[in-house]
Amino acid sequence: MTFGRVNPNFQLEDQGIDGLGDVQYNLIESALVEAALKNGEGTLGRGGAFLVTTGKFTGRSPKDKHIVRTDSVADQVWWENNAEMSPEGFDALYDDMIAHMQGGRYYVQDLVGGADPAHSIKVRMITELAWHGLFIRHLLRRPDRESLENFTADFTVINCPSFKSDPEKHDCRSDTVIAMNFDRKIILIGGTEYAGENKKSVFTLLNYLLPQKGVMPMHCSANHAEGNPVDTAIFFGLSGTGKTTLSADPERILIGDDEHGWSDRGTFNFEGGCYAKTIHLDPEAEPEIHATTEKFGTVIENMVFDPETRELDFEDDSLTANMRCAYPLEYISNASESAMGGHPKNIIMLTCDAFGVLPPIARLTPAQAMYHFLSGFTSKVAGTERGVTEPEPTFSTCFGAPFMPRRPEVYGNLLKAKIAKHGATCWLVNTGWTGGAYGTGARMPIKATRALLTAALDGSLSNVGFRKDANFGFEVPKDAPGVPTVLLDPRRTWDRPDSYDRQAAKLVRMFSENFEQYLPYIDEDVKAAAIG
Repeated sequence: MTFGRVNPNFQLEDQGIDGLGDVQYNLIESALVEAALKNGEGTLGRGGAFLVTTGKFTGRSPKDKHIVRTDSVADQVWWENNAEMSPEGFDALYDDMIAHMQGGRYYVQDLVGGADPAHSIKVRMITELAWHGLFIRHLLRRPDRESLENFTADFTVINCPSFKSDPEKHDCRSDTVIAMNFDRKIILIGGTEYAGENKKSVFTLLNYLLPQKGVMPMHCSANHAEGNPVDTAIFFGLSGTGKTTLSADPERILIGDDEHGWSDRGTFNFEGGCYAKTIHLDPEAEPEIHATTEKFGTVIENMVFDPETRELDFEDDSLTANMRCAYPLEYISNASESAMGGHPKNIIMLTCDAFGVLPPIARLTPAQAMYHFLSGFTSKVAGTERGVTEPEPTFSTCFGAPFMPRRPEVYGNLLKAKIAKHGATCWLVNTGWTGGAYGTGARMPIKATRALLTAALDGSLSNVGFRKDANFGFEVPKDAPGVPTVLLDPRRTWDRPDSYDRQAAKLVRMFSENFEQYLPYIDEDVKAAAIG
């Protein structure tokens, strides 16, 4: 039995997917919430939010992600970073997953990845869980109802958490699997209920496809000046660096919080919603994101709540510190309707330096920008993981290594070329520690970070005097409005400058050792920037 609006010539049977039970096509949010409640998949929260737990997996499973090695991709994929799967293993996986799904109820959402129609892809999401359909309906872009009757997907994603893969038979690592087959245009996800795998599979797909068209895919947030889309800023950053918080500026228009493309026409959001962390979410510091947790249809993942009042506990991380909410972009009042902007005027690379070495802001040359983009540096701190007793560097190339199917230099060269063509100003912003490393110093004041970003984006910071950093060679402002001058020179914030020097030498060495892997693939100017 089928229900819902769908292209009559592009139903699952037309794709060779036969034998399923009830198939619900393109249900709207209220219908998906009804179905999820009826199935016992979660709980209705305050304001109609949908509260779920995801079981064993409360985050992505990057080691279980595979790309099928076919002739067409063999020379294109960065295999050192992406586990391969044989075509035979994928074919067996597909056949066994479809057999497992026989007679079951499934939910289909026909959606779009990419706000720019010149570079968007059409994606069919087939999900076992109704709330996964709700989640991905928020996170991808929703075509209007009339166009669904002519919708034909470019790629299909099948997500079946109850299916367990067989490593020997399916050529994978465990009974959890994310398998991408670019030739068959199918992505299979099994053995995990974590909804983030849905959106990141599409992001990885776009990261593979768009460079062929000269479009730069980016793990970043983006905004633009109110009434002036030409004044666009993008914010690269790994988890914990402030990417979502700092781009959510009430004085600017939010293009998106996580995944974007940079084409010859400008910047565009891949998504139609946001997927925000909720641990320690402050209603005063981030009122609009906080308000979404009590709006209808917002998906609340892995948050502890009062069973009687349904009040959420933003401090209890007993289920996971990776608690999140997923909601449509229109739930943010200053979100862009088009989800598009101009060519980035400013590029911000965010890092959380727990070593207390990096300044709060630095101006980068294009070569230095490529160096720090390829490095993708941030820090883990004591207590974040078992066994971490002192600051531990994390280098995730392009600020998103798990989602990069091609070699890093492909993205780095694209970024470098676009910076050169469009004249973007690049900044490195440290939201980590000052006055000492983690445990001795203090976290960079958010007020100072916001003041420096405001000055960078309105152009006033470019007019102050700069000094050359002795360790990394980038330019650091000597003063800035509303920011103590001592804060701009991290060495002066330490009680013992000789201790700073030792810590700085240690961090420079870590950068250099990590960057050795890229030296055979980069130009001489970037090699010079690597030396500092």
